[in-house]
Amino acid sequence: MNRSVLRALVAVALCTTACSDDSASDGAADASTSADTASTDTAGPDDGGTTGDDGGADAAMDVPVVDVGPNGCIGEGTAGATARCLSPTLAPEYYVEQALKYFDTLDTTADPESIPDYHETVARWEWPPWLLLTGFGADVMIDTASALRQFDPSTVPERDCRFFDEQPFARCYVVFEYEEGPCPIYEEFVFNDAGEMTFIEAWSDLDGLRPTDGDRWGESESFDRLSTRVPGLGAGDGRIVLDTPEMLAAAEKDEDLFELVRRAENFWETWFVELQNADVDFFAQGCGW
Repeated sequence: MNRSVLRALVAVALCTTACSDDSASDGAADASTSADTASTDTAGPDDGGTTGDDGGADAAMDVPVVDVGPNGCIGEGTAGATARCLSPTLAPEYYVEQALKYFDTLDTTADPESIPDYHETVARWEWPPWLLLTGFGADVMIDTASALRQFDPSTVPERDCRFFDEQPFARCYVVFEYEEGPCPIYEEFVFNDAGEMTFIEAWSDLDGLRPTDGDRWGESESFDRLSTRVPGLGAGDGRIVLDTPEMLAAAEKDEDLFELVRRAENFWETWFVELQNADVDFFAQGCGW
């Protein structure tokens, strides 16, 4: 069976339960106090599509967006601070171990009880040809990994994970092994002060898709990642709240943030639409098969 079709069937099985259960991911649901006013409007940044009502738009307009580059600290000491405002609070080995535990959840040869310490609003963003927001909320992350281990098994035998003293604190080059062959990936992990994983970002490690040509570990200040642009990840608890003035203001100017907010407000529906619209062979494209 085509692997993309198999993933769709897994998604349907998960969503059949999760989409009908308002408590499926309480932490993620609580991330927005106005999810019912989600941006079902298809307008993009600068068109008001990220604001649920006039009050939200006014709040967004009152918050300046400071252009300091994609990896700067914005809003230090506030609830809307970005990830680069945080410094490591734990030993380097801790962050590497958490990243390795993440890959354990997707490796059928690893201990199924080896699960990272996810924050309740953890998000996973996977760049094309992958499907952008592919996880929002700790329960979603755990449940999807469990389903994939059963229905779409893989191993992760090659792992090179390293600590960095600026966010993302853990960065990894790994190779997944599927029945069709290897799938090389570059992945980064953001953490809060308590050591909880708050954001995961992934790219294919292939020519034309690899983001790190000439900058293997993404250390340049101009490296284009989403995790360091998300308001709230640099607050102490690293909670993603979708309707804060800082988030709305940033999303008005940043198309990727706009998409993050739009998709997170209705995760399962927008993820399934993305899957339906993806190329049939997107998995082969992303793995280089």
